[in-house]
Amino acid sequence: MQTDIDPRSLIGRKAFDRTGTKIGTVDEVYLDDATGVPEWAAVRTGLFSRDAFVPLEPSEFVENSLRIPFDRALIKDAPDFGVGRHLSPEQELQLYRHYGLDSPPEEPATDRDFGRLAGQDE
Repeated sequence: MQTDIDPRSLIGRKAFDRTGTKIGTVDEVYLDDATGVPEWAAVRTGLFSRDAFVPLEPSEFVENSLRIPFDRALIKDAPDFGVGRHLSPEQELQLYRHYGLDSPPEEPATDRDFGRLAGQDE
C-alpha cells in the first residue's frame, strides 16, 4: 500500500475483497511499533458483526476505498483479537500465517530498561 497515505484517512472508508465484493468499513488502523508505518486495518464486517484484521500490504487504496487482494471468506475467518488493543507479535504472526504472507524479519529483543540485548551477561 502507499506509505504516504495518512492512516486516519482510511478510517470510515469502504473495504472490498479481490473480486470487488464489499466486506465492510475500516474501523481502525494499526501501525508497526518500530517504523510507525500502517500495517493492519480492522474492518467492521457488518452491523452486528466483528472486526476482521486485514493486511495493508499488499492492499491498495483506490478511489477512496481499500481493496484487499483476498477472498471475502478468508477475511471473515481471520483470527479475532478484538479492536482497540495493541496487537502482540504472536497475534501478528497468526495473521501473517492466516493470509499466507511472509512475516516481517524479526528484530533482536532488547531489555527495555537498559537498551541491551536480552540475555546478555553483565
